[in-house]
Amino acid sequence: MELFTQEKMIPYVFLSILAMARGKTLPGSCSFQETMCDYTADAAFLSWNLNPNDHFITVDASSQGKGDKAVLLGPDVELQDWSCLRLIYQLTGAGWLQVLTRSEGESFDHTLWSASSPSESWLIATVDLQNSTEPYKIVIEGGRGSAEGSSVSIFEVNISDKYCIECDFEESHLCGYASQWSGNVNWYVGRGAPNNPALSEGPGHYMYVDSVHSRTLKEVATLLSPMTSSPMSGCLSFQYQQDHAEGHMFSVYSRDRARQYRELWRADLPESNQVEQETKTQVWIPVQVTLRAPYPLQGACVRRHIEVPALTVPAITPRRWTTLCPESVLRRIAEPVFDPSVADCDFELGFCRYTQNTMETEMWKRVSVRPNVYREGDHTTGRGSFLLASSRFVMQSGSISRLFGPPLPGNQTYCLKFFYSLRGFSKAEHTLAVYLYNSTAQKHTRVWTPSDRTRDVWIHVELSIQTQNHTQVMFASTCKSFWNCGSAALDDIGLRLGDCELPLGSPLSVPSRCNFENGLCGFTQEKKRDMADWVLIRGPTPTSYTGPKGDHTTGMGHYLYIEASLMLPGHSARLLSRPLRGSRAAQCLLFFYHMYGSGTGSLRVLLRSELEDGDVVLWERSGEHSVSWMRASVTYQYDRQHQIVFEATRGPSILSDTAIDDIKFQKGPCKDGGQ
Repeated sequence: MELFTQEKMIPYVFLSILAMARGKTLPGSCSFQETMCDYTADAAFLSWNLNPNDHFITVDASSQGKGDKAVLLGPDVELQDWSCLRLIYQLTGAGWLQVLTRSEGESFDHTLWSASSPSESWLIATVDLQNSTEPYKIVIEGGRGSAEGSSVSIFEVNISDKYCIECDFEESHLCGYASQWSGNVNWYVGRGAPNNPALSEGPGHYMYVDSVHSRTLKEVATLLSPMTSSPMSGCLSFQYQQDHAEGHMFSVYSRDRARQYRELWRADLPESNQVEQETKTQVWIPVQVTLRAPYPLQGACVRRHIEVPALTVPAITPRRWTTLCPESVLRRIAEPVFDPSVADCDFELGFCRYTQNTMETEMWKRVSVRPNVYREGDHTTGRGSFLLASSRFVMQSGSISRLFGPPLPGNQTYCLKFFYSLRGFSKAEHTLAVYLYNSTAQKHTRVWTPSDRTRDVWIHVELSIQTQNHTQVMFASTCKSFWNCGSAALDDIGLRLGDCELPLGSPLSVPSRCNFENGLCGFTQEKKRDMADWVLIRGPTPTSYTGPKGDHTTGMGHYLYIEASLMLPGHSARLLSRPLRGSRAAQCLLFFYHMYGSGTGSLRVLLRSELEDGDVVLWERSGEHSVSWMRASVTYQYDRQHQIVFEATRGPSILSDTAIDDIKFQKGPCKDGGQ
């Protein structure tokens, strides 16, 4: 944001978002003036170059070492309270930068933030750090890229014991706040007397809008806070002052990643006027606004110019300006907040909070299917439970099966997720539909019907819904006639706040998970000994009576399999993970596999290490298992660097397509003990 002052100002508004005291600097902070503080460079990668005269570190063509990136390891951090990490950086060319956390007992680092767009100046990034009782390290990785002249530079890392949205505007970086630049009306940094920001008396800074340059009606000045990166809720406190409010409107909004605005507060509302004042009296007015951010949001302070009155500003004697806010900027709210997970259910232990009308003739039934080669099992594990309705052999013409979810608070957007599978020959829109049911008015509105006619595949649905008061989600299956009845299956229902188009956090890849939707996620093919490769595919495999009809993640996505028709009996394909650090604690490997076909060979999970004479077998299955995707869990412990290898071997015939999907590594032993 440009720093700007003016000699003359007509209508104006001021915003001061101030904490009572500056945030305390925590371990992991460094300004790189003479040393790299408590950070150390990982010698296994490129070196970071310290520039003590200019006070920054960099990775560029002069960096020595191996690989294509440099890794900086921070000290152990243990945060009892919520904290904020601010990073001042610059990228040129093809350089990239990311911030991660590393915990003891985990083989993968967790990505908090990343950037790859070059800039001509220093930029500021903010990351909310949730409170944690377990210590971890901040890890900073930077890559210089392959383009000539590419580099990564870091000027400062600051970790403080406050929320990233808090700011007193005393630092030149403004805590990551930025004015959304418009032609004539913008937010600027002021100091001194509010009616004349050019006066420099007084130690504090604030933000202000001056409409003297307005040229048209309805001009807007917008000040954006940093985007929250973790779910939070609290009381947002700030102070404002405005002169000659006629013809102007000052509001505070939240804005999500889709740039959708929601008004939180407006200055002209009766409940917003906490201070009675004369027209010519200027005082700082304290405001407290409830802020709930279950998904990434920005605060937006908006000043609209509606008309340009010819007014004069009364003179105010300059004085020292101090905050009137008695509390911190963001204070946690103790009141209960609705937990959308009450609507989550995988039906392994029952119906959860889903209910039915016992007076109806047909009901949704909870069923389990043992692994077999004829009927599809559940989505969760392949051997668990799911709900089934509308069997054409037992239902009467015109009957409806209804399943009601728990009541949801109104005036809120939710993302409803579930898996469904159609069976039989009825029309899809009759077999299954989703409604929003108002229990007070006893009215229902249809919001979804299947658009895909695929049968016997678990299809993933994400549905954004807007609730009113007393709303329930209702799943309904209708039997129009004997010849138009099929079966609908439901499993793994989930609900979260916010639109489905909005990510829960930063849109980053998670190295400990892979669903093959964006490639191999760092996995590589074995080239030395293999006679075949794993194949990335979408939909059914080319050979009938073997392989899955769709992937496990969505039913419409990608997975890996071996094409048996291109291999000889006994030939294998191996898939290698990226090197894993290892841990003294137990680790859990979860994945889904599909072994269907009369000639199916074997699938093994191996551990490979330079310290071992050969690959160690961790898990193994052979022969035909099921037409369903089956979940496997492997608990293992290895405290040295290693790789995990997936090895599939072709059986005696071409009906031997073996597939894998949804690989996940997590800390601690597997909860189901291994399957």
